[in-house]
Amino acid sequence: MIKWLPNILTLGRLVLTVVFLLMILYSPQVERQSLFLDVAFVLFVVAGVTDVVDGHVARRFDATSKFGRIVDPLVDKVLVCGTFTCFAVVGVPTLFGWGAGTLAVIHWSVLVILFSREAYVTVLRHVAEAKGVNFAATKSGKFKMLTQVFAIGTVLIKTAHVPEAAWADWFTTAIFALMVGATIVSGFLATRRPSWKQLKEEAGTHEPSTTST
Repeated sequence: MIKWLPNILTLGRLVLTVVFLLMILYSPQVERQSLFLDVAFVLFVVAGVTDVVDGHVARRFDATSKFGRIVDPLVDKVLVCGTFTCFAVVGVPTLFGWGAGTLAVIHWSVLVILFSREAYVTVLRHVAEAKGVNFAATKSGKFKMLTQVFAIGTVLIKTAHVPEAAWADWFTTAIFALMVGATIVSGFLATRRPSWKQLKEEAGTHEPSTTST
């Protein structure tokens, strides 16, 4: 049972993620939006806790698997990209009293950057795993994920409790800038990690010779 527990927690986090995303989409129609978003925030935290727990259990009981290495980060990407997609759809966060058009450009631009990075690294991960090369998370990737999670929490709290506060606008902007920077840097570093270099070297050793005889 312990062997399968990390995968069960991962699938459970996927279910929580779907519920969380639906709550964000529905939140503008709720009369007591602040309370509704607080509940969504709790679900988000629980999903994050399961992410920490399943990794700890997998390492503690040597229950790591190829399924976990592939699906676990995939669920994280669904959570992050799905959340920022929902934010863009409902138009949050609001910033500095800017109009809907300006905010839409910002929201969707941030989403494009996040999605592009995650899609790119996911392709690299699947190629590496298919070749038997370990493509586990790195420090830059973990920091990127930390900034993304913090940004999501910031938007939820700001929207629920201080949607018009100037200090909240500046704080949210700073967090978004940090998140975008960390996302871009971690995507760049993904092509320089030892495991990816190993894969390229192995691919080079199997290329057919082009020398004519």
